[in-house]
Amino acid sequence: MSKFWSPKVRELTPYVPGEQPRERLIKLNTNENPYPPAPGVEQALRDYPSDHLRLYPDPEAAALRKALAEEFGVEPDQVFIGNGSDEVLALAFQTFFRQDKPLVMPAITYSFYPVYCRLYDIDYRTVALNDKWQIPLQMLAGDSGGVVFANPNAPTGHGHDRQAIAELLDRVTERVALIDEAYVDFGGETTMPLIQQHPNLLVTGTFSKSRSLAGLRLGYAVGSRELIEGLERVKNSFNSYPIDSLAIVAGVAALKDREHFDACRERVISTREQTRQRLETLGFEVLPSQANFLLVRHHEQDAGQIYTGLRERGILVRHFNTEALRDFLRITIGTDNEMDTLIEALEAICH
Repeated sequence: MSKFWSPKVRELTPYVPGEQPRERLIKLNTNENPYPPAPGVEQALRDYPSDHLRLYPDPEAAALRKALAEEFGVEPDQVFIGNGSDEVLALAFQTFFRQDKPLVMPAITYSFYPVYCRLYDIDYRTVALNDKWQIPLQMLAGDSGGVVFANPNAPTGHGHDRQAIAELLDRVTERVALIDEAYVDFGGETTMPLIQQHPNLLVTGTFSKSRSLAGLRLGYAVGSRELIEGLERVKNSFNSYPIDSLAIVAGVAALKDREHFDACRERVISTREQTRQRLETLGFEVLPSQANFLLVRHHEQDAGQIYTGLRERGILVRHFNTEALRDFLRITIGTDNEMDTLIEALEAICH
């Protein structure tokens, strides 16, 4: 450890992102979309006048806020834009969860949440998943400094319907409830329509998954004007220009092409269900998923050995190797050809 670090930095255990390999592998480890962005995205980038890059981008990302507001049936001042949903989440944790009571989250969910808590000195407590690997929403409704969870959850893939979350929100009224909908477009039910009735509800999302724009880093939050104003205050105390001009025009173009969006996510869902059935035939337990990934464990084979065997065959999946998840692998849904290659490799490894 460096003697030049602040004491707080020495205590941090950072989030570990999925590996981005330099060699050519089939990447099924970071939940990227296997299909390209909407054709209009490429055209928008080609048409962008490079001379404009000498200017700072719009600090409000007004064009993208307007497009997202139209997409979700809200007003532009109910939309916040960030440099990927991770930045949006980080700003939300600073804005809403530094309270005198602990933040409540599931024990197994997006692993960046406890990292933010440690970074920002936020006390938190966790709630165990039930025996079906689902979040018991009723256990999140106790006295706390806020509630956060992913819906569908990561890395388990289960999603609660809107009515179940509405019932939670009826019990959580005096603190912010943050619902992370990074994967909702692959079979979940969005909670966006609940925002008008619940001023404490903040819904976050991303262009990285269903919009195929992980490389541009675009995320957003939608909520009441009061919540969005709080996020803006923190953002403008840190970085007034988090979204570059190219990302703004690409995001707007992606939102315009509903046909491409629907076609891609339907292909991912179809491939996911086919893959689930094939994995079960090979002796895997596969958790039901409403996301673009599957969390699986083999009834006999060690997950670490399967991971290594796949890596040797040029296929990368995610093995978290934590106490709760060491028996599991998370497999991103790729193209049909990529999943065929995965199944062929697993047939060789598991038999």
